[in-house]
Formats: sequence, structure tokens, C-alpha cells
Amino acid sequence: MRVRLSVLAGAAALSGVLSFALLAAAIATDFWYIIDTERLERNGPGARDARGAANRSQPEPMSSHSGLWRTCWAKNRCAPLMNPFRQENVTVSDSSRQLLTLVTLAGISIYIAYSAAAFRAALCLLEERALLDQVDIRFGWSLALGWISFFAELLTGAAFLAAARLLSLRREQERAI
Repeated sequence: MRVRLSVLAGAAALSGVLSFALLAAAIATDFWYIIDTERLERNGPGARDARGAANRSQPEPMSSHSGLWRTCWAKNRCAPLMNPFRQENVTVSDSSRQLLTLVTLAGISIYIAYSAAAFRAALCLLEERALLDQVDIRFGWSLALGWISFFAELLTGAAFLAAARLLSLRREQERAI
């Protein structure tokens, strides 16, 4: 089966654009890490008064979602996080920046998984297992977009390498003729 150069170039361009768009969407959104306490607030202590009626004087919801640049709570209140790339006198090459991005993405994933595990362990020590069932801690869709973007970038690189190999094979064939 012969692969045409135009097909490889088109696949590389398409996956590169897709990777960039997904990464831009992931970086710009605030749904990397989600803590959902809706069930706890609805069913937990303080949700009903002594007669069983809904308690209207409940504290504000504790649910939150975090991105790379800020954390947001109920009623769209957000607080910015520190920007590590804001320093003016830092010069980082493109390859180093890509490596840092990959390491950061892996580090965020490990940190979130560890945080959820530590939360579960703390609740078990406190013997509040019912609380664990009512608080949902999970990765958000922004993190999924970041990982999909990473794999699309790998596909782009593989397509470019295949196109380069195809061109070198064609040149060798032309020289042999």
C-alpha cells in the first residue's frame, strides 16, 4: 500500500491544528480539577431543620473547580493563582518549554490523584465514610483536553517523520534511476 505525501502532509497539518486548538481550550478553561459537594449540601447535616423542612439558612456551597490560572467557587467567584511564566528575565527555549509543559501536565495529574487519595485516607481515619460518598473529587474535561492535545501532537510528529522518510526514499529511488 502506497501512502501519498499529500495525505501525510494533510494528516500532519490537521492533527497539528487539532492539537493546538485543544491545548488552547484546555489552558483557557477552569475545569482541570473539580470538587462537587452538592450531595453533601443537599443531604448532609444542616440541610434540614428540626421539623424536617429544608433549611434556607445554609452556608454557601463549597463546590469548586480549578484551572491552571484560577480557582472558582459558587456564584462564579474566582481567585487567580500564581503565573510561573510571568518573570521578565527568564529565557526558555521552545524545546525546554514543551518539556516543561509535559512535565507540568504529568505533575498536575499526579497531584490531583494524590489529593483525592489523601482526602479518602483522611476521611477513613476520621471514620466519616458517609462524607466520602457525598463529596465528588474528579478530573475535569480541561485536563482530558490537555491529554488529547498531547497525543494529537505525538500523531503530528509521527506524520511529519513518516513524510520525511517517504521523501528520502523517493530521492533514493530517483538517484538510482
